[in-house]
Amino acid sequence: MSAKKRWKPIILGVLASLIFILGACGNTDGANPESTPSKETSGSMDGMDHGSMNHSGSGEVPEGLKAAENPTYPVGTQALIETDHMPGMKGAKATIVGAYDTTVYTISYTPTNGGPEVKNHKWVIQEELKDAGKEPLQPGTEVVVNADHMEGMEGATAVIDSAEQTTVYMVDFTSTTGEEVKNHKWVTESELSPVQ
Repeated sequence: MSAKKRWKPIILGVLASLIFILGACGNTDGANPESTPSKETSGSMDGMDHGSMNHSGSGEVPEGLKAAENPTYPVGTQALIETDHMPGMKGAKATIVGAYDTTVYTISYTPTNGGPEVKNHKWVIQEELKDAGKEPLQPGTEVVVNADHMEGMEGATAVIDSAEQTTVYMVDFTSTTGEEVKNHKWVTESELSPVQ
């Protein structure tokens, strides 16, 4: 067998392997959304990819956060979620895990992992902002975030877009897409409604 004929199967094998690898890299149909950076552009799902959002949490709350004394939705009760922070959230039935009185903020920030700017992220609370003190902060204030709701959020410098004093809830729910979510932070009182 000549040298040319011996190399032919090896070259064909290498080419076939390269075609397979390149084809796999180029296939974005069904790509895992967990591996894509957030493209959050507003406080609702319009134009957002919450693939990097940490849907479930540990259940731990920041130091100094006070439980609400008389929440509309007490711990252990159920409520309907009326917001769409992530796919499958709106319309899901939530079980209240915690209820807290605080100031909630929408913020805009550039993630520490180099992802695109996140605008009007809902929600972070007073106790999740570094050295925020007790008094509500005004829109336009620059803060450092101590929460890790999304990849690259913790330690990021953010600008406050809006502020509201209200009751916030930590909730468990099964999304309308079938994902079981535990200790999700945060849903505000206005984003819940009674279960009929």
